[in-house]
Amino acid sequence: MKTQFLIAAPSSGSGKTTVARGLMALFAEEGLRVQPFKCGPDYIDTKFHEAVCGRPSVNLDTFMATNRHITQLYAHYSRDADVAIIEGMMGLFDGYDRDRGSSAEIAAVLGLPVVLVVDARSAAYSLAPLLMGFRQFRHGVQLAGVIFNKVGSARHKEMLRQVAQDVGLPCFGCLPKQEAMELQSRYLGLDFSRLPAHRQLAALLREHLDIAALRALQPRNHLENPEIPESKENLENLENPENIENLENLGSPLVARNAESFSFLYQETLDRFRNPLFFDPEEDAAIPSGIALLYLPGGYPEKHLPALAAAEKTRQSIRDYALQGGRIVAECGGMMYLCKEIVTDDGCYPMCGVLPYTITARQADRRLSLGYRRFVLEGREYRGHEFHYTQFLGPAPPSAAQVYNAKGEPVATPVFRWNNVLASYTHLYQI
Repeated sequence: MKTQFLIAAPSSGSGKTTVARGLMALFAEEGLRVQPFKCGPDYIDTKFHEAVCGRPSVNLDTFMATNRHITQLYAHYSRDADVAIIEGMMGLFDGYDRDRGSSAEIAAVLGLPVVLVVDARSAAYSLAPLLMGFRQFRHGVQLAGVIFNKVGSARHKEMLRQVAQDVGLPCFGCLPKQEAMELQSRYLGLDFSRLPAHRQLAALLREHLDIAALRALQPRNHLENPEIPESKENLENLENPENIENLENLGSPLVARNAESFSFLYQETLDRFRNPLFFDPEEDAAIPSGIALLYLPGGYPEKHLPALAAAEKTRQSIRDYALQGGRIVAECGGMMYLCKEIVTDDGCYPMCGVLPYTITARQADRRLSLGYRRFVLEGREYRGHEFHYTQFLGPAPPSAAQVYNAKGEPVATPVFRWNNVLASYTHLYQI
């Protein structure tokens, strides 16, 4: 049976991303097929996973999808893997409502053992009650063992191993504090320029961790997944709410794709498309005719405004497509691209002009908008998440639907429905 476990931590910043990526690299170097997953709606960690494993990483999110759907997704994408590693998000029990939607919930749904990465740089035996609490808090969560990170000395290491022993948890190893291994935050994800080499990271983990013990980790029970699709072409057979359109009926959709400007999209969405076409909005060329859908996912278009503004043929063709009734789904950065213009501290840049609004990315106007989102439009429920600092310039535009957060509280995020255009700051899970 394949190696399977979820890597979590008591809080963000403990080193779980470093450990997850390092273990993925380590097992991949051994010639194993490693299938990565990420808890929650993160788009950037999944890119790191793919770079290391050579296969796309898949998001698992219990706010977006049912437990059954998550179980099917997990089984589908890991069916031919030797190792499946799931990277958690935030702290193990941090969810949108207490521990609902947390990494712990994903672990419980899939029956996966949890490896807890603990930042030990300023503590020793005080970690014993912390670990005991994590071990006993939810009986449905199997805490398989602990990795101590940022360990200062041999004496510190010995003290931490005593902690694990007294709590009754296996210690999978102690990682020394090395500044080169620390990852710096940037926007939603990480600063690529500061990442250590994968091989260097894998070598560090191989030296300090009990890899054989980690390799032996498996789920408590075999997953019960009748009718699991065996191929990408049959991915549409995964459980899908009745009011969500099957993407395989869309013909050939056109997807905007760029390493940074338009890069935030779910692998599951791509795999549901039939014969998708791709284009880079920074290249000055008209979009092809005869497409069934234009999909403009999120990203960081505000970092590439001169190139996007210079691609006038692309912008004009998208505007013409929208005016002629072409179907468009635009999320966050994609929605910004459809607007009239984006202003920064450096100037004003024309965009597609499909939506008559101005977006500000000026430093003085930056404000974090973050959280899960849900709304009903034309009888269909949409779920997604929002994460951005840019804002509409001036009063908030009118919305075609009231948007709510995960707790059912109304939020001011507008949704635009014009002709066949659906656009919002919300990154949609099912389009």
